[in-house]
Amino acid sequence: MLTIDDCIGLSGLTEAEIDAIAEHEHVPEMLAVELGCCLEGSADGQRRIATYIRDDIERARRRGNMRHAGELSLVLCTFMAHHPALYTGRNAVA
Repeated sequence: MLTIDDCIGLSGLTEAEIDAIAEHEHVPEMLAVELGCCLEGSADGQRRIATYIRDDIERARRRGNMRHAGELSLVLCTFMAHHPALYTGRNAVA
């Protein structure tokens, strides 16, 4: 039987990235793993994940939760570092 940690490991995403997807989509962690795994496989999906994280950062800032916004900013930096194609060309995230 696979655990949630096994599923996260197979998704190609970090636990923090999965948590950001779950936060954005208001779904349980396991559904976020499934969604993230599907999105991870394409440039459009990767852009969507980056957008989710940016939206979460903005929501945290609007609520005055600067600590969480900072944590999510680190999640975004890590995600972008592992997906350099999101920086350049027509795949660039605005």
